Amino acid sequence: MTADEPQPIGADTGPTPAEFLLAALGSCTSMALRTYADRHSWALDRIEVTVRFDSRNQIIKDVRLSGDLEPAQIERLLAVAGRCPVQRLLTGQASIVTVPTVLGMAHKTRAGSGHDTRHVTPWPDRNEDV
Repeated sequence: MTADEPQPIGADTGPTPAEFLLAALGSCTSMALRTYADRHSWALDRIEVTVRFDSRNQIIKDVRLSGDLEPAQIERLLAVAGRCPVQRLLTGQASIVTVPTVLGMAHKTRAGSGHDTRHVTPWPDRNEDV
């Protein structure tokens, strides 16, 4: 997979990271709906999920269902659509831990040594507060 940004920032050779995020949400929603409907043997013929950012940077998720479904089934499916794993991750209290690793940082030659010095930059213990 190639992620990129449109010109002039990038070469526009692939979806942006935000587009990948939206694709993850849309596909997860569709998969959750299909799994739920199949498990209950409901007549869900087609699922279409479209996701986009609006002008306020909110994610808008349009869910279109087709099939011979009862109103109660539609209501249940829409509830399932709001609880797919990716949506729960995005709307929950997920924390992101960045674990830095820098290998082989080149430094200028030390005076008189005639060679590069390379080292691994030490980082605080992962359990310490930074």
